[in-house]
Amino acid sequence: MRKSISAGSVSRQQLSKLASKSAMDLRTWLKGGLQKQAEEELPLYEGQPSGRSFVLSGSIKTLAIVLSWYASNIGVLLANKAILSNYKYKYPIFLTLLHMLACTFYSLLFIKLLKLVPYQPLSSRTQMLKISGLSLIFCLSVVAGNVSLRFLPVSFNQAIGATGPFFTALFAVLMTWKTEAMPVYATLIPIVLGIVIASGGEPLFNLFGFLMCLTSTSARACKSVLQGILLSSDSEKLNSMNLLMYMAPVASVALLPASLLMEGNVLAVTLQKGVESPRIFAYLAGNMTMAYLVNLMNFIVTKHTSALTLQVLGNAKAALAVVISVAIFRNPVTLQGTCGFALTLLGVVLYSEAKKRTKPR
Repeated sequence: MRKSISAGSVSRQQLSKLASKSAMDLRTWLKGGLQKQAEEELPLYEGQPSGRSFVLSGSIKTLAIVLSWYASNIGVLLANKAILSNYKYKYPIFLTLLHMLACTFYSLLFIKLLKLVPYQPLSSRTQMLKISGLSLIFCLSVVAGNVSLRFLPVSFNQAIGATGPFFTALFAVLMTWKTEAMPVYATLIPIVLGIVIASGGEPLFNLFGFLMCLTSTSARACKSVLQGILLSSDSEKLNSMNLLMYMAPVASVALLPASLLMEGNVLAVTLQKGVESPRIFAYLAGNMTMAYLVNLMNFIVTKHTSALTLQVLGNAKAALAVVISVAIFRNPVTLQGTCGFALTLLGVVLYSEAKKRTKPR
């Protein structure tokens, strides 16, 4: 005769253990079944795409991310040029301040509120001091770049910006005594030579704009090397979005007095321009948003591909930005300038390849 079990003959603890074991066995069985189906590339349920479809959708996603990266990077460059030159908005420091305020707002929104990017808290007050130093160099880089756009066409601006590897190698030696193999240094020759050739063939060459663009490029390289030195320990390393979240407020505080001192009552002038042409507010708002999207897309592209892919995309972006800017702003170009820019880009590609094949000494 089957022995019945009354509710009182089994303790609650035994029932809990039995239920937990049953649930664990069910999860294990389901996991094993799903893994087997995935290996066989069978749909897990009716209407779900197979493994090959997942790969295809992943490729489409990556392509969309890369295109968004190009749109944000080239878009903010062209928008800066249009605002500073076409709209005669001669306040590059205040424009940079708006960018930093936007980066502060969006960083807090995406990291703290929406949690789209993992939050990384600071480990010490010393780390914040290091980040503050980096933010000042970051300020110099962005302000100088915006100033250069007032005096130089985007095409020549991008040609000078492509010399970044030269300054990175220079600061690496000066600040860390880290040297590269000779093939790496050899690739710097066409980079510099190309800019010399392009400068000689630039119809709209402006010495002050040229020096500002060199300052921007060298400051950007200096920040990259210094960041590797100051934030080298595992406890102090931050991803690019968290670093921007901490740098942007410091940069805003530094830029506000600089703008008021050097650009006068810029806020009143901006409001007056808005009364005369309300579209300027929309352009500034869009420009501020794109300034943050550039940093966000850099982070997303690196996450979905690699830092090397971002570097390759950057090289192609410079050439694409030149073509688009010439088509939009109709600035004159010469064969000498084009050949010089092409030589610089070739040097950058060779530099990337040489860096992959050799290790710093």
